[in-house]
Amino acid sequence: MIFQCKNCGGNVIYSPERKGMYCPYCDSEKSEQRKDSEGDIHICPNCGGEVPVGEYTSATKCPYCDNYIILNERIEGVNAPQMIIPFQHSKEMVKKLMREKFKKCTFAPTDFLSEAKLNTMEGDYVPFWLYDYDVNYEYRAEGRKIRVWVSGDTEYTETSIYDVYRDVDVKFSRIPADASVKMPDEVMDLMEPYNYEQMEPFKPEYMSGFMGEKFSVVPKDAEVRTRKKMEEDTSALVRQTVTGYGSLSERERHLSVNDQKVNMGLLPVWKYGYSYKNQEYPFYINGQTAKIVGKVPVSAKKVWAYGATLWAVLTVILICGYYGIMML
Repeated sequence: MIFQCKNCGGNVIYSPERKGMYCPYCDSEKSEQRKDSEGDIHICPNCGGEVPVGEYTSATKCPYCDNYIILNERIEGVNAPQMIIPFQHSKEMVKKLMREKFKKCTFAPTDFLSEAKLNTMEGDYVPFWLYDYDVNYEYRAEGRKIRVWVSGDTEYTETSIYDVYRDVDVKFSRIPADASVKMPDEVMDLMEPYNYEQMEPFKPEYMSGFMGEKFSVVPKDAEVRTRKKMEEDTSALVRQTVTGYGSLSERERHLSVNDQKVNMGLLPVWKYGYSYKNQEYPFYINGQTAKIVGKVPVSAKKVWAYGATLWAVLTVILICGYYGIMML
């Protein structure tokens, strides 16, 4: 599907600044008309050009007419997301943030923050499985308190032993695990947290103007990560309630999941792929919070130039100092 402007026929996209749909050609708002694709998903419904579509692509851009295309069958049925966090930061906003953050990186390559390079940045909706858990946690330990005092010439030690028991019910909501094989798990972890209070029911309009993909990791495989997070957090929460003991020896613990459910959500990510000296330097920006994850490349030429300039300045200072002494 594509969204066409009923006024000028242009491609209507979602604007993070305006918080709604607008036509970048005639500047009209809320003028979109949905036009569904017919037949081959590799054919642009606007110009008829052949569009490259990956195995998991759910939204892309036609290389001929620049219309943003959303693939119906990959956002419906078993592939349908239930929730989405719309982009809160546009490309222009993120470009400004990148320049502000890295403007003091003296040794970055000259074109690292150039307009041409930053314009290659793409907004992508990454699929996530979001897990809710209702768990019960039983914890038993032996706690010890030691009291020492002196009476006369005698030192006394009293050891009190306690049976520590906790029976706690904990509810978790929307523990995320990315459902994309293309996105490195460690990167997505670094971009968290998202503000899930801004999640909205899924609408395809939010995807117009961005790339997207359907899930490529099934819920069972993704849950390995979320269950570990849930168990660690539950244990930490219970341990926080056990205080006041000199020492604590765990005897047993048992976690049982009384109820759980999982939903598919799409989370916004800006991707900036910078290449330098045959090495890739990918940057990922949280499309909601603007948190940036990435490593800045270092230009060897700039380092050498800086070193040469510094050495030249020091040489001049030393020479001037030497002549000053001779003149005295």
